[in-house]
Amino acid sequence: MNHTTPAAPVVSVAPVTLTVPGRGDDLRVRVSAPVEGHGLPVVVLSHGATLTMDDYGPLAGRWAAGGFVVVQPTHLDSAGLAPDDPRTPDLWRFRVGDLAAVLDGLPAVEAAVPGLAGRVDRDRVAVAGHSWGAQSASVLAGARVVGADGTPGESLADPRVRAAVLLSLPGTGGADLSPFAAEHFPFMSPDFAELKTPSLVVAGDRDQSPLTVRGPDWFTDGFRLAPGATDLLTLFGAEHGLGGIQGSHDTRTTDENPGRVALVGEAGLAYLRTALGLDDAAWPAAGRALAAADEPLGRLDTK
Repeated sequence: MNHTTPAAPVVSVAPVTLTVPGRGDDLRVRVSAPVEGHGLPVVVLSHGATLTMDDYGPLAGRWAAGGFVVVQPTHLDSAGLAPDDPRTPDLWRFRVGDLAAVLDGLPAVEAAVPGLAGRVDRDRVAVAGHSWGAQSASVLAGARVVGADGTPGESLADPRVRAAVLLSLPGTGGADLSPFAAEHFPFMSPDFAELKTPSLVVAGDRDQSPLTVRGPDWFTDGFRLAPGATDLLTLFGAEHGLGGIQGSHDTRTTDENPGRVALVGEAGLAYLRTALGLDDAAWPAAGRALAAADEPLGRLDTK
C-alpha cells in the first residue's frame, strides 16, 4: 500500500487510571498520540486474551503517527482472575464496559497526556480489536451475543462509535464452536445482524483456531453477516497473529512477517481515515495499491 499517511512524532503515556464503578479494579490504559496537530480522532484498541495495554505497539504506534489518539485499555482477563471470581463469567461484558468507560473518560485521558488537552475530536471515534478484542469491539459496533436460549441478548452498541477495525474476529457460535470454546467461551456466539457501523474485517487465510470446528473462513463470518462490515482484507499465509501485530511482548506469534504487520497498520489507518470522513481518498487508494502490487500480501473484498 503506497498511499500512506506520513508518520509524525508520537508521545505515549501509561498508565492512565480511570475509575469504573462496579469493576472492582481501576481501569488502566495507555494513550498514544501525535505530538502535534488538532482535531485528532480517537481509536480505542482492545487487546486479545491475557494481553495488556503494552501490546500491539506496531498498530498503536502507526495509528498515532498517522494522526489518531490511540487508547489501549488493559482488560480484567490480563490479571488472570480466579475461576471462582464472581466477575469471571461476565468477563466479556466487563471488556465491553471498559471500551465504553474509555469513551466516558476521554476528558481525563486528554488531561493525562501533556499537551493533548483541546486537540481531540471526540465526535470522530472508532474502535478496533484483535481476537477477543475484536469480539469486544464488535459489540460496541452493534453485534449482540446469543444467549443459551438461542436468542440474541440486548444491544450494547455505542452511538459514539462511527467505525471499527476488527482483526481476527471470531465467527458464529453454536455448532461452529469447538468443545473447548463451548465450555470456556460460550459468549463467542455473535449475532451480526445489527452490526451496522462501518467496519473493516481482517482475517488470515491460515488461521486455524482451536475455538472452532471450521477452518480459517470462520474469521470471515462478520464480513458475510454484518451489514456494516463493508470490507474484508484477507492476508495470504497469515495465522492468528496476522504476522505479529501483538508486537514483541507476545511470544505466541507463529507467522512472523513484518510486511504483513505493516500492511495491517496501513490498511487500518487508511480505512479509519475514510470511514471517519478525514480523507475520502485514503481507503480507495489503499485498495488500488494492494491490487497493483507485484506480489500482493492479501486480497480485498468489498460489498
